[in-house]
Amino acid sequence: MSVISTEQLTKSFGGVKAIKELDIIIREGACTALLGPNGAGKTTTLNMLAGLSKPTSGKVRFLEKDGGDHRGHIGYLPQYPTFYGWMSGIEYVSYLGELSGLPKKDAVRKGKELLSLVGLEKDMKKKTAGYSGGMKQRLGIAQALIHDPKLVILDEPVSALDPHGRREVLELMREMKKKTTILFSTHVLHDAEEISDDIYIMKEGKVIAEGSLVELQKKYQQPAVHIETEKNLNEWSENLLTAEWIRNAEIKEKAVTLTVSDLHQARVAILNDPAFHLLQPVRFEIVKTSLEDLFMQVTKS
Repeated sequence: MSVISTEQLTKSFGGVKAIKELDIIIREGACTALLGPNGAGKTTTLNMLAGLSKPTSGKVRFLEKDGGDHRGHIGYLPQYPTFYGWMSGIEYVSYLGELSGLPKKDAVRKGKELLSLVGLEKDMKKKTAGYSGGMKQRLGIAQALIHDPKLVILDEPVSALDPHGRREVLELMREMKKKTTILFSTHVLHDAEEISDDIYIMKEGKVIAEGSLVELQKKYQQPAVHIETEKNLNEWSENLLTAEWIRNAEIKEKAVTLTVSDLHQARVAILNDPAFHLLQPVRFEIVKTSLEDLFMQVTKS
């Protein structure tokens, strides 16, 4: 069953289509990543799905029903959340709980539960002005969950965080996906690869690739060889570029990843090359196409 889906969803600004006939399905219980370069239309799409912006044309279905106001069933964390710095964490979350219709006592009780869930139990009485970036993102996620939404939408939830803060939020999202449906946008591809079940890749307002990570790898995957050596392999790698079985090479001083057309031919040619062994190889590995590889392949001009 889908929590939310679209049919030919379109958004225009000044006669220019920013989102073009978008068809997506967010499965119940899944964590779905919306990927795309800057300007692809991710935030515009999320705003329409959250009910914050009306589409120019097309349909948004919530729980497979057309029409109606579904905003009360959605939790939303914008890319740049703002907080009342003079409020404590518990004051802020319970205040938003009351705005969503909860009685004050229930809002405070639920707020304490959520702040404990997101790891802010010891800081709930601290003013939000003193929160770190990671703490603010976790507070934002807590407020998005205060009314038990059917769907939580997170716009770039980790893009502005340092590695420690990003790890905190990713671990929280991993726990959240056990209990609710998540849709999030990101350009941090490794994070999407780590926690998402379904992936949509956008470019210029259109979905250009979709499916699970396994499905996308199966469709777009190209065989590749990763090599690491003790000696500089730049010259050796560049000499390989004329080989007919080479499609692409990502070369560093002592490492290279070769995308090839024929894996067997590549393996035989490299391992039988005396010059290769003079580089003192320490690693020779057949690798899978990463989400970053897929992203670069499908979004290239």
